[in-house]
Amino acid sequence: MSLLELALQVVSAFVGVVAVAITFQVPKKYLVLAGVTGAGGWFMELVMEEVLYGSIFSSFLAAFLVAVLSQIFARVCKAPVTLFLVTGILPLVPGVGMYRTVYYLLQNNHEQTSYYLSYTLQIAGMIALAIFVVDSFYRILYRKRG
Repeated sequence: MSLLELALQVVSAFVGVVAVAITFQVPKKYLVLAGVTGAGGWFMELVMEEVLYGSIFSSFLAAFLVAVLSQIFARVCKAPVTLFLVTGILPLVPGVGMYRTVYYLLQNNHEQTSYYLSYTLQIAGMIALAIFVVDSFYRILYRKRG
């Protein structure tokens, strides 16, 4: 992937996340941070896919970054974590995998259906695991401080 293509995809992720944040009525003062969260996660996903050759672990690392940025921005801005997490995680959602699962199911192609269903569930599981790990870490960290 060229540097120009990488930059274009990251900027597109930023714009897309900001558009969704507006739709979700995220306050204007948080829109840029929500966009940075989503763009940062998408950047991590693209870079790690190149480094790890498309590994599902790249989804974990990207979601981990989104969750960490969401926690940091929420504490700095004294805002709910969900403002940044829900919008920031959207570029990572395996929509194409879900589409292909249903497509091949309707085509009665069981082999491809099983493949894409498994792939989609693995990515979704990695995203959920990353969010859980980061949230648990912050809960433990702030419980000990308080």
